[in-house]
Amino acid sequence: MMRKAFKMKVYPDMVDAYIKRHNPIWKELEETLKSHGISNYSLFLDEETNFLFGYVELESEVKWNEIANTDVCKRWWEYMSELMETNEDNSPVSKELKQVFYLT
Repeated sequence: MMRKAFKMKVYPDMVDAYIKRHNPIWKELEETLKSHGISNYSLFLDEETNFLFGYVELESEVKWNEIANTDVCKRWWEYMSELMETNEDNSPVSKELKQVFYLT
């Protein structure tokens, strides 16, 4: 199992809407994530900067990247796009974070 951490940014006046839309996540998207080998997916908010910190465990980078090509993922990106920084295809602007420590 691989671990991945990343950050995204939610607009300051959209934090509450972001949280509300994410809870609960669409069942179809949850099933897609799990069927692509995703588990222990968490998002945390830094309230001082409005950066979201994501943590996910995945079976493979290939399966992780395939999620972006699913219809449900594209619909989710569009649904969330007004709340956060996004790319032209509505995908969240996301920066992978470098691991500097890990304790098992």
